[in-house]
Amino acid sequence: MQFGIFTIADITPDPTTGKVPTENERLTNMIEMGRLAEQVGLDVFAIGEHHNPPFVTSSPTTTLAYLGAQTEKIILSTTTTLITTNDPVKIAEDYAMLQHLTGGRVDLVMGRGNTGPVYPWFGQDIRKGIEIAIENYDLLRRLWTEDVVNWEGQFRTPLQQFTSTPRPLDGVAPFVWHGSIRSPQIAEQAAYYGDGFLHNNIFWPMSHTKQMVQLYRERYEHYGHGKAHQAYVGLGGQAFMRKNSQDAWNEFRPYFDNAPVYGGGPSMEDFTAQTPLTVGSPEQVVERYLTMADHVGDYQRQMFLLDHAGLPQKTVLEQIELLGTEVVPVLRRELEARKPADVPEAPTHAARVAAAEAEHGAFDDSYRFETGDNWTGLRAEDARR
Repeated sequence: MQFGIFTIADITPDPTTGKVPTENERLTNMIEMGRLAEQVGLDVFAIGEHHNPPFVTSSPTTTLAYLGAQTEKIILSTTTTLITTNDPVKIAEDYAMLQHLTGGRVDLVMGRGNTGPVYPWFGQDIRKGIEIAIENYDLLRRLWTEDVVNWEGQFRTPLQQFTSTPRPLDGVAPFVWHGSIRSPQIAEQAAYYGDGFLHNNIFWPMSHTKQMVQLYRERYEHYGHGKAHQAYVGLGGQAFMRKNSQDAWNEFRPYFDNAPVYGGGPSMEDFTAQTPLTVGSPEQVVERYLTMADHVGDYQRQMFLLDHAGLPQKTVLEQIELLGTEVVPVLRRELEARKPADVPEAPTHAARVAAAEAEHGAFDDSYRFETGDNWTGLRAEDARR
């Protein structure tokens, strides 16, 4: 099972001091978070994609590539890659490039995002969000799995004899999780392709999360990818920890009460009871998160949000340290012990390459000049005639 942290890279005032980090400070802090996450034994570091203030992650691949050059093992991922407002051709190119530069340490979460105005900014209609997501992802898969693509759809210009470069590392595209909170169509899409489904349930009760994951699992089996309990599931999570539980509650309360998303809503007591947010000791976080599989079945990835609501960087790093040294080792041991033998491990590039080689033989990574000629729209052999 993989454990990691994610950030939405919000710039939020610290309610206890009034300090607002600069964009440069926030970006620098994220890199420091990713390095520490690897050092304390976490498996995944993920960032969101936003194109509006108060967020600073408009270019996830740039940020992740920079972090990839400073790390060796940690998987670099996204909390949302906007499949609706990004061109599938650019996604195919950018994430294959990131694959090569990081030695395969990359996967991504496809999503529609939660910012309505982003659609017209990139020339799209939010009323067509689901249809765009379905069409764009179908094209993206073809760009990664077919050397030469001829394609025509509703939402972008056609492609003729097109080859996306670079080709995926070792002939295996990055693993894709489909992220959705409330759209059954996206759970269906993940199941149809046999991809992963990540329910970022940090603002939702487990009853809702259970329904969405169950739908995905049932449809995964329906499409013949395996048994329902073998589907690839990921969850979001959120915690604030101190050695003493009451210290955690006292310290986190002003951040919770003034958070841009849930500040002014339910009390912290109600919110922690109704959502995965856990405020307390590391032992209480362990106890809470050991129960998640009781609701959704054995799953492959658990992510935590630790840097929201204006928390100072020193505190965030302390949270990462507690998560990696006191929480995750216990969760990893206990959850692995209960997992049935036929539930697959979390996907990695190396494991997926090995599976592809077992099925199709060793991949030939020599440069293939017979791919499409993107200058003329012709294959190389056609151009010689």
